[in-house]
Amino acid sequence: MTFKDFNLKAPIQQAIDEAGFIEPSPVQKEAIPLILAGRDIIAQAQTGTGKTAAFGLPMLNMMEGDGSVEGLIIVPTRELAMQVSDEIFRFGKSSNLKTATVYGGTAYDKQIERIKQASVVVATPGRLQDLLQGGRIKLSPKFVVLDEADEMLDMGFLDEITAIFEMIENENRQTLMFSATMPPQIRKLAEKILKDPATVAITKGESTNKLITQLYYVVEDHERDDALVRLIDYKNPTKCIIFCRMKKEVDRLASHMTSQGFKVGALHGDMEQRQRETVIRAFKQGSVDIFIATDVAARGLDVNDVSHVFNYHMPFDSESYVHRIGRTGRGGKSGEAITLVSPSEIRTIKRIEKDVGTQMVTQSIPSRSEVQSSKQDELVTAVANTKITEHAIEIVKTLQHEIDIVAIAHMLASMVLEKQEIKGKEKIGFKAEDVAKLLEKANASRDNKNSRGRSGGGGGRGKPPFNRSRSGSSDDRREGGRSEGRSNSDRNSRPSRPRGDRPSGGTGGGNRAPRKD
Repeated sequence: MTFKDFNLKAPIQQAIDEAGFIEPSPVQKEAIPLILAGRDIIAQAQTGTGKTAAFGLPMLNMMEGDGSVEGLIIVPTRELAMQVSDEIFRFGKSSNLKTATVYGGTAYDKQIERIKQASVVVATPGRLQDLLQGGRIKLSPKFVVLDEADEMLDMGFLDEITAIFEMIENENRQTLMFSATMPPQIRKLAEKILKDPATVAITKGESTNKLITQLYYVVEDHERDDALVRLIDYKNPTKCIIFCRMKKEVDRLASHMTSQGFKVGALHGDMEQRQRETVIRAFKQGSVDIFIATDVAARGLDVNDVSHVFNYHMPFDSESYVHRIGRTGRGGKSGEAITLVSPSEIRTIKRIEKDVGTQMVTQSIPSRSEVQSSKQDELVTAVANTKITEHAIEIVKTLQHEIDIVAIAHMLASMVLEKQEIKGKEKIGFKAEDVAKLLEKANASRDNKNSRGRSGGGGGRGKPPFNRSRSGSSDDRREGGRSEGRSNSDRNSRPSRPRGDRPSGGTGGGNRAPRKD
């Protein structure tokens, strides 16, 4: 099946062709025909599965371009709002359909002016509620999309979402809900805002992109920095994202990687919006090769040429793992997801494998001499394929007056090799056979605990078979009960955010505190 089988309008198909899309993803195959048929849908699919095109293409295809806001897309974070808006604009530009992006921290008047000119509005809940409640805008969209609904629940936006749907004037709208998970509160919301919805569910086996190679390396905690640098030297990523659990870890690691000569950008929840936009733009444009971020800050980041994702620490849960690795392997390109694991986290890896229906392969971190040898092979190939320039000929002629030609070659090669010197100790981390022994030990320990639990002895009854290990300091914990850690001191010093992005109290029906991003 190809996108042409959907029989979309010529301008929309032209945008698809320009984007290089050929075969629709599973969620696109199922959702697009239902949306084109006018059905409300509730779709369960992970990030990175092509959700934006799944709702954006059919929505744009059915728009009339009558000068009003025909489509409203509600997303949980500013970054995701910008990413979705960019993609919708790309799909709709041949049809002269304009988009407006609405989120907190920017001037109201400018956003209101853009809304007046837009066919599609992409908004975060806090600012959108402010605009509607204050009577600054009125919306009567034909299509409403709730993207990453479970994220909005976790961030405490459920009350805002409910209020927004009460203020939207068009009761005959077509409503589309997308969510990676379906907790009870989200199902209850779906019953309230959707009319006879069709269901689209992508199974766990399809939740991780088959184009992504998933590897893990077992290292001691004190080896993480050296292991990361070694792997980047060896893998030569074109662009990569490194995920950390805590904001302070992002800052520390960014400083360390910069000192190693890498072009690095950092992103976390305490950064001002202008800083965040500048860093994301630098990463997209290539002036930054390595992007270090927390889970929350990187939500919605969509850059097609990310070749590698590195998990500096294990994510807190399986869903976060899927979100993280979904930053690579986009647009039909292959990618690699690499996780650094301490010996005590071996069982967590196996739990995530089971949860998401995937397989991660363990490998040994290459030694310093192996990486050096690999670099030399690359250099030989590069030299052999280098075109000789007139300027280079002049330099060699000048040197030949005093230095032998062979000596010149040796000196030039030495200059290049000096810049490629691989640092750190010779060997880092555990070999594959050592990891196999750790796995055997972990499995034996689990079997013993389960056996004691079944017999009622040893106090093991009712304990989970996996103990989630959190490497690092004792203040490793999720920010707002979700994905970004902070210490006790961080809680007191954390700056408030603009009203437009703040949940208006409580957790909106969830059990977790609102999160900054």
